[in-house]
Amino acid sequence: MKAQTPGGRELKRIVATLLGSEHFPASWESIRHLPGRQVVNPLFACFCQRDLLLRWHAVTAMGMVVSRLADENMESARVVMRRFMWHLNEESGGIGWGCPEALGECMARSERLADEYGCILGSYLHPERNFIEHPALQEGVLWGIGRLAHARPALTVDCTELLAPFLGSPEAALRGLAAQACGPMADARLTPLLEKLATDGASFQLYRGERLETCSVGELAAQALRRTRMGSAER
Repeated sequence: MKAQTPGGRELKRIVATLLGSEHFPASWESIRHLPGRQVVNPLFACFCQRDLLLRWHAVTAMGMVVSRLADENMESARVVMRRFMWHLNEESGGIGWGCPEALGECMARSERLADEYGCILGSYLHPERNFIEHPALQEGVLWGIGRLAHARPALTVDCTELLAPFLGSPEAALRGLAAQACGPMADARLTPLLEKLATDGASFQLYRGERLETCSVGELAAQALRRTRMGSAER
């Protein structure tokens, strides 16, 4: 007899416990066995948790779950993607915490989703489209673009001009996340801006490789410069 999936509050508690585990990669195996459509709501709830690493693990898990949904039932995956976008819409009345990061994570993991929604993230930085003014959400958009750029750089080449203003932001996280996103694009037009940041000692916390790291803006700018110069040399 098939075991019944926990529901409601119990499922939210189980998912939050798994995401908060020190052994998150192993915990994913447990999340993976939960029905995708049922685990989406608990993952959304975790986007607002106080524990920063738990929130980021929820983004990773959401990407895993929705990319699997895209393989099994594309329309179910589209429903989740549209939900991210709705929460980032002013009409929703919400804030949309975690949604731009989740959009980037889902598209990085699913080629089908990336093909359909690849242009969405850039629109949240475009002054004439869906521009988001909240700095914390801008960080999420920049992280999402960077995540997608590192996985599928061809889909983010049009974001170059949108990233440039953030390389001069007074906020270290915005400068650093923009620099980190620039690397895979290898756009020589950004070289002067990245060179100015190469000695920037300001630091912030960056989530990558399922871990939180303290990175300096200069370190990320230098990495982006190396990739840009390599890309220019190959052309």
